[in-house]
Amino acid sequence: MHGKVALITGATGHLGSAMAAALAEAGATVIASSRRIDAAKAAADGLPRIGDTKHFGVAIDHTDEKSIRDGFAAALEHAGQIDILVNNGHDAIGVDWTTVTAEQFNRHMVNATGYFLLARHLREHAVARAGGASVIMIGSMYGVVGSYPDAYEGVAVASPVAYHALKGGIVHMTRHLAVYWAKDGVRVNCLSPGPFPHDRIAPEMVRRLKEKSPMKRMGRPEELKGALVYLASDASSYMTGQNMIIDGGWTAW
Repeated sequence: MHGKVALITGATGHLGSAMAAALAEAGATVIASSRRIDAAKAAADGLPRIGDTKHFGVAIDHTDEKSIRDGFAAALEHAGQIDILVNNGHDAIGVDWTTVTAEQFNRHMVNATGYFLLARHLREHAVARAGGASVIMIGSMYGVVGSYPDAYEGVAVASPVAYHALKGGIVHMTRHLAVYWAKDGVRVNCLSPGPFPHDRIAPEMVRRLKEKSPMKRMGRPEELKGALVYLASDASSYMTGQNMIIDGGWTAW
């Protein structure tokens, strides 16, 4: 991927940091974004460099339209072009179906709006430079299947209904944009992780989740690297509108 430039949102997070590293290890110039410019720059500075590759940090709050516009412009100013967008940022609201308010539910949907606006910025840039592009939406296995209530009962709130609605929408938005933008040379695919819990998750819930998985274990962030590089690179040049699920077999039951 030498010579390619990838913008990834949420680059400082649990999965985002591993995905940013994967792009850098494959030789791409990585523009790491976070809500805070200092965190974004620190993430960029910590990425591996292949040859003379440089990485940059920009501030993007993907729930704010002006921040999206300004952050995308800053990324272009740093690198001159953007070939790949990884829509990974996520503004979480951990409220389940029993108590979630209309305001909280609607706020969760703003994540999808941000994904779309960033993707459209990349599409317009790609058309202007006639260079093609790859958009990777980060979905979830919970955009395809429901969760098991007994995995959460007594140890955590139910898997948030707004999260399921959001991720299902992102999976389908992937298909919709892919068919509209194919003629522009812009591919749009979705990468949907399965259970990749942060170490802050309750151990009992992790134990229960393991029992629901054919592999009987949770995913490790580095296990998303190969799939991400495949979708970002020309290795997947004839693939668009697809949802690649990396879930240890969870959705195969």
